[in-house]
Amino acid sequence: MKRFKWLKQIANNGKLERRLSLGEYRRAVSWSKYLISSGAAIKGEAEEEWSADMSQLFIGNKFALGRHSRIYRGLYKQRDVAIKLISQPEEDQDLAAFLEKQFTSEVALLFRLHHPNIITFFAACKNHPVFCIITEYLAGGSLRKYLHQQEPYSLPFNLVLKFAIDIARGMQYLHSQGIIHRDLKSENLLLGEDMCVKVADFGISCLESQCGSPKGFTGTYRWMAPEMIREKAHTKKVDVYSFGIVLWELLTALTPFDNMTPEQAAFAVCQKNARPPLPSTCPLAFRRLIRQCWARNPLKRPQFDDIVAILESYAESLEQDPEFFSSYEVPSRHGISRYLPNLITSCANASQEA
Repeated sequence: MKRFKWLKQIANNGKLERRLSLGEYRRAVSWSKYLISSGAAIKGEAEEEWSADMSQLFIGNKFALGRHSRIYRGLYKQRDVAIKLISQPEEDQDLAAFLEKQFTSEVALLFRLHHPNIITFFAACKNHPVFCIITEYLAGGSLRKYLHQQEPYSLPFNLVLKFAIDIARGMQYLHSQGIIHRDLKSENLLLGEDMCVKVADFGISCLESQCGSPKGFTGTYRWMAPEMIREKAHTKKVDVYSFGIVLWELLTALTPFDNMTPEQAAFAVCQKNARPPLPSTCPLAFRRLIRQCWARNPLKRPQFDDIVAILESYAESLEQDPEFFSSYEVPSRHGISRYLPNLITSCANASQEA
């Protein structure tokens, strides 16, 4: 790995944004010193397939900061990348062990994922006490940042639909691989230069068969399904609930429950079945889908196969009729069954169980 050279580094699509300040340089070096190698790839047991060749890594300026991580823009094998550095605290062994487990899980999941609406993983390095994950760099930043730059309720419905289809397709693929994201929100959705949305940040994701109890789980309350807030057993349907909140964000360009603290939002969702208010301008087509997605009963939420089918049918209708969203009518039960076969079956099963 090249040690933070001051010179202007050239990416595939142009120059990195600026030089590091002296303070940034020193802080970055304090983390990166653990990643310096003689030029060979750093490999450990069972890491040969994803281990990074650190001699090919250049780190530029920091552009994001997490509780235990920092994200830098850089170059890896002449490709523009995002470099996530995760630091293990020496004073807290339990937290250090948790972060290492989280890193190992995230890399294992990223390594197996290949889809145009999932962030592309390149390599990683595990060298105590700092770990490194290298993924593609998406110049558009997070969907949350993009939305907060817009006027409330200003996104055209065709763009809302485009974003929603991208996210739903990424999640459909993720669920087809047996993976639950568990932290789906606008901040973890990234925009490429072509406005393509990609699902990112799999730090607390898991295989559905291995998720176990959510007790002590740290997610994001404003987007979190009620069963997860209550620390109950959960399925892939928690991601469907979160998608409903994201779709609300797309329509409003606002933060859900922005008049509450996260804890107040969690209480309102669980105890009062509260949801963010749908604007009067929300088309019926989106209104119905959002309500289905954030239903209190997980069995009443559609699967992403169904969601993708519904949204793609909207896109086809919109292409034929630019006034589709204003003229949309509630389909008959037969019409719904074309797009929601799994949902209808789930609801029937739920009625029998009740």
